[in-house]
Amino acid sequence: MSRSAHPAGPRHADVLPEGHYTAPPADLNALDPRVWSRTVTRDADGVATLGGIPVTRLAEEFGTPAYFLDEDDFRARCRAWHDAFGGEADVFYAGKAFLSRAVVGWLHEEGLNLDVCSAGELTTALAAGMPAERIAMHGNNKTTDEIERAVTAGVGRIVLDSFQEIVRVAHIAERLGRRQRVQIRVTVGVEAHTHEFIATAHEDQKFGIALADGQAAEAVRRVLKLDSLELAGIHSHIGSQIFDMAGFEVSARRVVQLLAEVRDEHGVELPEIDLGGGLGIAYTSEDDPREPHEIAKSLSDIVTRECAAAGLAVPRISVEPGRAIVGPTTFTLYEVGTLKELPGLRTYVSVDGGMSDNIRTALYDAEYSVALASRVSSAGPMLSRVVGKHCESGDIVVKDAFLPADLAPGDLLAVPATGAYCRSMASNYNHALRPPVVAVKDGKARVIMRRETEEDLLRLDVG
Repeated sequence: MSRSAHPAGPRHADVLPEGHYTAPPADLNALDPRVWSRTVTRDADGVATLGGIPVTRLAEEFGTPAYFLDEDDFRARCRAWHDAFGGEADVFYAGKAFLSRAVVGWLHEEGLNLDVCSAGELTTALAAGMPAERIAMHGNNKTTDEIERAVTAGVGRIVLDSFQEIVRVAHIAERLGRRQRVQIRVTVGVEAHTHEFIATAHEDQKFGIALADGQAAEAVRRVLKLDSLELAGIHSHIGSQIFDMAGFEVSARRVVQLLAEVRDEHGVELPEIDLGGGLGIAYTSEDDPREPHEIAKSLSDIVTRECAAAGLAVPRISVEPGRAIVGPTTFTLYEVGTLKELPGLRTYVSVDGGMSDNIRTALYDAEYSVALASRVSSAGPMLSRVVGKHCESGDIVVKDAFLPADLAPGDLLAVPATGAYCRSMASNYNHALRPPVVAVKDGKARVIMRRETEEDLLRLDVG
């Protein structure tokens, strides 16, 4: 027998994860408004509806799996963030969460800015009519082509991520006869309380220029010496899916200290500070995210207090909520294919999607909710694991959930809070076709990103 393997046995999955809830919810048919988008409810027949449209009709018209986006909710969240920060701050929607031309149009109409991190995202933003001056360009390894396209377009800021990039952007801007507005991304040594792969401000990771050993101060010195660059401020981002504001307080304090050092050494008070995004959303009823107005007040108070202590004028604050805007607006609808009961353990419920449309569970051990959406049920609870159809044992959509014991093939399951990163990170694993994104508003549904076809797959295969 191999020394690196052991027989799992029939009860390999007998132990539930630490902290796992052991009691089912009081009502399996309830749709927690903290988790679902604002226009989701059940109709008189018990069918879940979005914007007044039953999911059964949505499934019939658009198929499954599919992402269904609540446009009213998306726009309301844009307005909430815009109003919370007011005219003295800038809200940049993080395009990496989910981006399409329709979304860009909504952002533009609701007064938000947009940050992008690739040529593709920049092209989408410009094609949809977002003014270039309201776009910020991110990325830890921007190509010369991406930089040239951003400078040529006139983006409002480029966030510099390394010493090499300082030179690269300066050279391209000079060659194009432009003076490019930039920020310097710094890593402030804050360990955000989130998953290791989405914590982004501790020193041992790929993003930004460290405050430690004077590296960030040296970056500032170099940028200020270059005529083709205009240093607008400092950028910091500590991670994603964060509920605790303590990390932002430490980050803001350290960034303000850097601003004070810049003033003392160079006689310049930088006008901007970008505290990034990463604010968490409710994936389950256990999550308790803060409202935009609470976050705005907290961040403003932190920066104001730290600037007062350092004798600095309060800079203009920027934030970058992406997940916090689009995440809660969308659910993914699946059809149940098979059920496998493991007595004493759980029932495996296989659906017609999986890790190709939501990689986050496999990648980050993310937790999701799920509900029987095509009907109500009076059956008792059944501990379930919702899995996909891919050839991968880690193809899990919802690790542990209670579903009605009378669940059957053909039923529709809806997984909420899938607006952020699910479509953005979707793949063609096993040559799966990426699902459509369907926006629903005022009782009408329209495709804003169509379902892929087999012809799309073959078009890229040159043979």
